Amino acid sequence: MGMWKRISNLFTKPEPLKRERSMLELMPGDICEVSLTTYEVMGRVHNRARNAVMLTLQDGSHIQYLYIEEREKLQFALYLPIDGRPDTPDELPTIMELDGLDYHLEEQYGGTVSVVGRTPFLQSGEQHVWQYQADNYRLLRIEWQDGRFMLYEGDQVIPGDVKVIRAS
Repeated sequence: MGMWKRISNLFTKPEPLKRERSMLELMPGDICEVSLTTYEVMGRVHNRARNAVMLTLQDGSHIQYLYIEEREKLQFALYLPIDGRPDTPDELPTIMELDGLDYHLEEQYGGTVSVVGRTPFLQSGEQHVWQYQADNYRLLRIEWQDGRFMLYEGDQVIPGDVKVIRAS
């Protein structure tokens, strides 16, 4: 029987290698590295129409948010949540002043998002986003969903500073 097993192994195809997960496919429980800091992915908000995700990352008690969008190439931005709330989503200006910096509206969009894990928004639904940029390249992001605002301030991250450590 040992000889027949050896012969049959000669004709069987080897198992294909598993494709490594991209940053857009990370889910809660996965581990990634951003700018030499290792984070666990705690949550994920996915906008399928834009091919973009906002990952909730945790390093100890420190929480940050990594925005990933695939256009011509992958674009990354790392955000920290900030305090403050606009009065209404209908009256957001094209120029916002925050801590002495003028942020200019780069783009505004809406879409349906799906939510997995621990995120600022508890359920999937319609989300509206305003993305601003200052002259020194600092970023400001405002999200509105189900009557709740989230404000983030951050910076762009170069793709070489972002990698998947372990994906399930």
